[in-house]
Amino acid sequence: MQRTLRCTFYVVIFFVCLSIQVNGQRIALVTPDEVDSSKAFAERLETALIRDLTILDRSMSKAAFLASSPSTPFNLTTEASRTLGSAMGCDQFILLRSATIRRSAFGRAEYYESYAAIYLVSTRTGRLSWWNLSRFEAAKASDAEQLLNHAVPSTASELANAIRSIERSEAAEGPDPVMEEPPSASSAPDKTFRAPIPYKRIKPEYTVEAALFDVTATVDILVDLDAAGSVLRTRIVRWAGFGLDRSVEAAVKKMNWRPAERNGRFLPMRFLLRYNFKKADSEKG
Repeated sequence: MQRTLRCTFYVVIFFVCLSIQVNGQRIALVTPDEVDSSKAFAERLETALIRDLTILDRSMSKAAFLASSPSTPFNLTTEASRTLGSAMGCDQFILLRSATIRRSAFGRAEYYESYAAIYLVSTRTGRLSWWNLSRFEAAKASDAEQLLNHAVPSTASELANAIRSIERSEAAEGPDPVMEEPPSASSAPDKTFRAPIPYKRIKPEYTVEAALFDVTATVDILVDLDAAGSVLRTRIVRWAGFGLDRSVEAAVKKMNWRPAERNGRFLPMRFLLRYNFKKADSEKG
């Protein structure tokens, strides 16, 4: 009996500590475009989140965010994301954009679409940890907006679960392994160095979501390649959302690579690839 009570006590303590840890996460919520539709959705989302999470004062978060003046707030590097998160004093931050737009399509009457694009970014890693696009269509703008607003509680629940999951997974992460990187151009080591190249290049897909919202963005990815030309791991270091990050990772992993070479010997290497995307076209930069 005592053992059962003791075990129950420890289980309760574990979940209490877990709850405190999650609630102790400091979350900043920012609407970089500062339009009324984004701010209205942010208010509803904050109301739904504040029961489970510590949301920082939005005016303070906004001031710290704008002071950094990011030119592409929805297409940040991980380094810029870490800097922004530290300036706002948060563990994770949410970037949000929402609007109602009129659309037309072949074979159907004009309609309205209300959407909210949500970016969850980790201050510790700078990574885009979670991305969500909620979209609702209706014949009237007000009806589309109402459908979007009704979905706020379920969206907030998904977001809160993502924050909990990310916190746990990041806590379990170890440091990145040390890998050699390409030498500086025209340096002495560069004279006997051959960079890794794919035997056949694969163009990442410009996703349907990106095309629908006319997204122009850059995705940077670090690739760790072994001495046999196999991809060991990848890491997005400039993110964009809209499925473009996943598209880049999938394309890079499908390629067959000739490994890096120095003095006739193959060697493992970490290198950066950059992909530029725009509507109706996507190409490597």
